Amino acid sequence: MKFFRILGVVTLALLLAGSVYAETQSVKVSGDLTVRSIYRNQYDYQGAPDEGNGAVRTGIDGASQSWFMSVTEVEVDADLTDNVQTVIRLLNQRDWNVSAKAVTSATALAYGRGGYTSNPDEFQVNVDLAYVTLKDFIYSPLTLTIGRQDLWFGKGFVVGLNQQNPAGALSAPEYTAMNSFDAVKAVLDFDPWTITGIYSKVFGNAIQDNDDVNLWGVNVGYKFDSYKAESEAYWFFKQDNQVDTWGAIKSNNDVHTIGIRGSMDPIEVITVFGEAAYQGGEYVGSRLQINNRDRSAWAIDVGGEWRYLAEKFSWKPKLGAEYIYYSGSKPEDNAAVSAGAWGGWDPMYRGKFDSAIREFVGRYYTTARYPVDATLNANPDAAYQNQHQAVITGSIQPIESLVLKLNYNLFWNQEQYYETQVKSQGFIGQEVDLQATWDYTEDVSFNVLCGWFMPGEVYYDNRNDVATDLVGSVKVSF
Repeated sequence: MKFFRILGVVTLALLLAGSVYAETQSVKVSGDLTVRSIYRNQYDYQGAPDEGNGAVRTGIDGASQSWFMSVTEVEVDADLTDNVQTVIRLLNQRDWNVSAKAVTSATALAYGRGGYTSNPDEFQVNVDLAYVTLKDFIYSPLTLTIGRQDLWFGKGFVVGLNQQNPAGALSAPEYTAMNSFDAVKAVLDFDPWTITGIYSKVFGNAIQDNDDVNLWGVNVGYKFDSYKAESEAYWFFKQDNQVDTWGAIKSNNDVHTIGIRGSMDPIEVITVFGEAAYQGGEYVGSRLQINNRDRSAWAIDVGGEWRYLAEKFSWKPKLGAEYIYYSGSKPEDNAAVSAGAWGGWDPMYRGKFDSAIREFVGRYYTTARYPVDATLNANPDAAYQNQHQAVITGSIQPIESLVLKLNYNLFWNQEQYYETQVKSQGFIGQEVDLQATWDYTEDVSFNVLCGWFMPGEVYYDNRNDVATDLVGSVKVSF
């Protein structure tokens, strides 16, 4: 029934698009299908023993897992009257035919398969994009966009993706295609100046009368007429009242992020870029916290790309390097009882990731060495704070349709994870990610990703196994 419901919704969308096209001659229907095969091993750096050894593997923390997933998208873009455009995109994303095991006498009799039941939300259709764009609104430099839309600023260091995984449909949530915001965006284009203001309702009431998460922001950008140079300054305010609290402390976990970013080509074959941001506001880690606390955190992202050899050789080799830093708090600064400023960086809605494994620790995955800390409501070794990251990248193009890429990442922490464990400070580990992308046709591409994270000295006591990620995918666009 779920499949036929999806088919009905898509058919209705196409019929509506067809009727609009007859009136406006300006409707475009597009979409894509991505299918991935995923194999993972030791994602917690100490996977549970294989089945048959007296232990049962559950979830991603098992020793190894393999499965398929797919993402299907259909988008309708329509130009209506003068300067009015609408976009609607429907999406289904799911692991292939994943069932849950709930063994009871009733389910065992009903299904005859040890109580396995399928996911009832596997074929649900979600609205990923649904917005209207009004150009020259009120007067010519102003463009207004209202509705569910993508928001991306600069390199996506602070605001880029609002990653969502409805009904837990994906076991690898970092591959979600649902990254949109319910938002209002206003853009003033005074070329070469651009001023953008946003408001987004990220989360609505569910626990108490005042537990919303709202995002406000202003971004001012300028494009120079030489060196392909650009710069921007921004302020983003995440108004977060979602943390439920006890006692007299405020429940607001607000984050004010101010920053600057720029990039340029000092010569034709080199691009350099840099970004720095500061966070203030209030910090509430969990309901165990007993004092009001301020925020004071920093983040830096600098790097460059060298393309000299790409001009000399047919394989078009390119090299790049990048350094990323997120501040963190000292381990003796106990989140529950301290009253001083909190120095841990808040990831906001980061959209740019440079590694396939490490950068999702604390966001989606947990390591065996550092489980979730209740006072932080997070992992002590979360990759979005208290971290230095060095990235070396390279790519070659042996033939026109094939691109090979290498990402080599090194990670260190600044403050030790636990006050009583000296070993928890130092080298976090290194990661190698290899990718091959083959454009079979203009519409079909194949990709293979091989990633290995090798834990460093902060992981010990047999909790330092190499994590492996192997992903093969095919994407068809129309």
